[in-house]
Amino acid sequence: MAIAIDFGTSNTVITRWNPVTQQPETLKLPGLSTQQHLNPPLIPSLVYIENARLGKIIAGQQVRDRGLDMKTDTRFFRNFKRGIGADIQGFLPEIDDENITFELVGKWFLTQVITELAIIEGSIDSLVLTAPVDSFEAYRYWLGKVCQSLPVQQIRMLDEPTAAALGYGLTGKGILLVVDFGGGTLDLSLVSLDQGTQAKNKPLGFLLKWGERTLSEDSKQKTKTARVLAKAGQNLGGTDIDNWIVDYFAKSQGLPVSSLTARLAEKVKIQLSTQDQVTEVYFDDQTFTSYEMNLNRDTLEKILRENGFFDQLDSVMMTLLQQGRNYGIEIDDINTVLLVGGTVQLPIIQTWIQQYFKPEKIRRQLPFEAIAHGALQITQGTEIKDYLYHSYGVRYWDRRHQRHHWHPIIKTGQPYPMTQPVELTLGASVENQPSIELIIGELGIQSGATEVYFDGDRLITRQFDSPATIVKPLNDNTEASKIAKLTPPGFPGSDRIKVYFQVDEQRFLRMTIEDLLTNSILVENQLVAQLT
Repeated sequence: MAIAIDFGTSNTVITRWNPVTQQPETLKLPGLSTQQHLNPPLIPSLVYIENARLGKIIAGQQVRDRGLDMKTDTRFFRNFKRGIGADIQGFLPEIDDENITFELVGKWFLTQVITELAIIEGSIDSLVLTAPVDSFEAYRYWLGKVCQSLPVQQIRMLDEPTAAALGYGLTGKGILLVVDFGGGTLDLSLVSLDQGTQAKNKPLGFLLKWGERTLSEDSKQKTKTARVLAKAGQNLGGTDIDNWIVDYFAKSQGLPVSSLTARLAEKVKIQLSTQDQVTEVYFDDQTFTSYEMNLNRDTLEKILRENGFFDQLDSVMMTLLQQGRNYGIEIDDINTVLLVGGTVQLPIIQTWIQQYFKPEKIRRQLPFEAIAHGALQITQGTEIKDYLYHSYGVRYWDRRHQRHHWHPIIKTGQPYPMTQPVELTLGASVENQPSIELIIGELGIQSGATEVYFDGDRLITRQFDSPATIVKPLNDNTEASKIAKLTPPGFPGSDRIKVYFQVDEQRFLRMTIEDLLTNSILVENQLVAQLT
C-alpha cells in the first residue's frame, strides 16, 4: 500500500492510493482526525505527554476532545514542527525525569500516527513524507532518522510545493507558482510539469529508506516530470497571526497570554476566512471575568501591517521572481498560481496575491489535500527533477578581520547529480601541521536573520532587517572536520591537498582528497552529508 503524509505545523494529512479508482483519497483515523464533515479529515498536530519515560502520548483530535489544549500545561505541545532543527533560545521542560526536545515530540507524534494507520490499513509498502523548501539539513536528517525505525520498506521525501503542483493534477506544459502558506512556513515555488519518459531504474524523489523492491522497475507508464525552477521560503505562518491576535487583545483588553487565548485566537482567525466580523467569549475561571474577543477583517489587516507581515510576504515574492528571471521567466509567463495551506484561505492573503496575478490564474480548491495527494504521485511513476535550494561552503579564517568566513563551493540552484566535481586546493597554515581541517556548512539565503525564542509557553520567530547569511555546520566536530591527515606533516607556502566535491543523484555530498606531495589518495568518495 502506498501512503503519503503531509506533516504540518498546525495539521497533518494522510492519503493513500486507491488501486481501484487510481486516485488518491484522504484517510480518517478514529481519535486522531477531526470530526468535521465539511472539510477533509485533518489530524491536528498536537501532543500531550502522558508518560515521557514510556513515550506514551495523546495525539491529534483526542487532545482537543479532552480539553488538554485549553490549559497551560508543560505536557502539552503545539507547533512543535517549527522547533525541529532550530536553534532555540529558552528551555524545554523536563517531564518524568526525561529531557524533552521538539525532535522527540515530533518522533512520538509521527510514530503514533503511522502505528494507528498500520492497524487500520495493514502493512505499508511505500511511504512519502513532505518537507518545507526552507528546511535545513537538521530537519531532513531528523526525518531520516525517524524513518529508519518505522516498519516501512520504502520511504521517500518530497518538498511540499512540488507535491502541491502534482496534487492539483496539472500535467500540461507551463509554469506554475505554488504558494504554500501553512501554520509555520511560507514556501513559494516555480514548478514546470511536463510529460516525459522515465529513466529506467532511477529512484523517484529523495530516498530516506529503500527496500529490496523498487516501484519504478514495475512501472510501464509514461511519467510526469516535475522540474523545480525557483524556490523561496520564510519562517512565517498562521501561528504568527494567532500570536499577534493574542497580543492585540492582551494590549487592548488585558487578556492573559495562554494556551486558551491562543486557541480562541486561532478560531477567530479561521472564522474570518468566511465572515467579516467574529466574536469569541473568553472566561477567566480564576477571576470570574469574561471578555469578548471581537475582531473584524479591517482590524486584522491593521494588526498584520503593524507586525510587518506584508513586507515579509513581498520580500519572499521578490526573491522568488528574481530567481525566475535568472531562467528568463517573467511574472507574465506564470500560467497558474496554486494556493495551498490553511492560511491562504484568509481573504486578505488572496487579495495580496491578486496584486501580482489576475484572479483567473489562481486556483484554491485544494488548500489542505494538495500536498499529500501530490506526494503520492511519485509512487505512481512521477520523476522529480530538482536542484539544491541552499548553498554549501567551507569555513576559513580571515586573518585581516580576525574571524571566520565561508567560501561557497556549491551554489544555490546546482542541479544534481553533478556532471563535474568542484575542485578546491588547500595548503598547511602552520609548521609541522599533522592534518587539515575542513568544516562544511549549509548556507541559507542571505536575508533578514530569524530569531527563534520562547515567550512564556509560546514559540516565537522574529525577523531582523539586517542582512545575514544563516549557516548550519554539517561536520563541526573534532574527528569529522580533520579530513586529511598529512604524512609527512605539512608546511606553509605551497599547495598540499586537492579536494574534489561531488553531489550524487540522492543529494549526497561526497569528496575525494588527493595529497599533492605524495601523489596519493587520502580519501575517496567519502560521504559528507545529505543535502537539501
